[in-house]
Amino acid sequence: MHDAVKKIHACADALRAEHALCDAAGALTAGTVDLLRASRGMRLLQSRRHGGFEADLQDFYAWVRATAQYNPSAGWVAGVVGVHPWEIALCDPRLQQQIYGTNDDCWVASPYAPFGRARLVDGGFLLRGEWPYSTGTDHCAWVVLGGMVTDANGDVSTPPDIRHFFLPRSDYTIVEDSWHVMGLSGTGSKNVRVDDVFVPAHHTVEHIAMLDGVHKDRQPEVPMYHLPLGCVFSAAITSGTFGIARGTLDAYRAQLPSRVSISGVSGRGDPFQQAALAEAEADLAAGIVHLDVMTAELVAQAARGNPITSAMRFEFRRNQVRAVQRVLHSVDGVLARAGSAAVWSTAPLERYWRDLRTAGSHVCNVTDVIYTAWANHEFALGQNVYALY
Repeated sequence: MHDAVKKIHACADALRAEHALCDAAGALTAGTVDLLRASRGMRLLQSRRHGGFEADLQDFYAWVRATAQYNPSAGWVAGVVGVHPWEIALCDPRLQQQIYGTNDDCWVASPYAPFGRARLVDGGFLLRGEWPYSTGTDHCAWVVLGGMVTDANGDVSTPPDIRHFFLPRSDYTIVEDSWHVMGLSGTGSKNVRVDDVFVPAHHTVEHIAMLDGVHKDRQPEVPMYHLPLGCVFSAAITSGTFGIARGTLDAYRAQLPSRVSISGVSGRGDPFQQAALAEAEADLAAGIVHLDVMTAELVAQAARGNPITSAMRFEFRRNQVRAVQRVLHSVDGVLARAGSAAVWSTAPLERYWRDLRTAGSHVCNVTDVIYTAWANHEFALGQNVYALY
């Protein structure tokens, strides 16, 4: 177990105590941010040349799960913000130096959704747009935003040139009062806005290149950097989701001893609750192992110098989203048998379940597009589309 994961488990009570406070604030509290920084987990995927650990991906996913177990919003920020150093390690070295040169604990927000429009100009682009879901943005000094390149008339080419644009905090505006949700309120995933800001060309990276692992030559000796962004990022989202599921089951277990049905049956002795809990525990354990094994297989493939094929990518994503759906379904079964104990907003269980269901709605956890893309590739139907991740 990596030291960053041990540090999170060691401050479990402190993270739990901040859960409701983060929700009330609509962003991570200063105390929560301090705990995350002290764990040094945001550096797990950061390159060694810029003060990072270059740790195994499984260590990073374990850190995200542990954080989400004790504080779902903190875990969600850990997964989203914590995966960006992996991409930055594959960007232009000049950009890496600008982000980490004076602060090797710099946090970078997102989102990647290509809502922006970037007009090509001399030396770079003029970017404009507004993006929702900038997770953890209040605590980040940079942001990476998705956008499409346009011509002078504002028209997008076919196929579109989709890029990721990296901007320092001075070049974008956080839109306050833009985050009102039923779960994961503490992530502070507010909108960000950009108004015709110049972005140098070396502050951008092509979206498809990141999906295809084109820039692995920038980290030739580290196999984990040779994986496709879609697999690495989606697994980070799933790890946060699994961590929240773990916290939900922990909260359920905590209330079982005091729960007695109208017929006098203890919650711990109720065979229906026992069966539901057993199923959920098994599905969660299986999902974690499956994700770790698939990740290890991709890293081993890269270490051997072999390409990560489209078939491998689609299989990874197919299995990843299915693992999430099994966990969501089985935890729903537990909550359905929890009775009125599950609906009190003054108790952790209800809050965890809202966070879990919100996590399940993320595009990386949704099945339809991935199942269809996998099947189209499997049967060579020629109808594959690149999902966002």
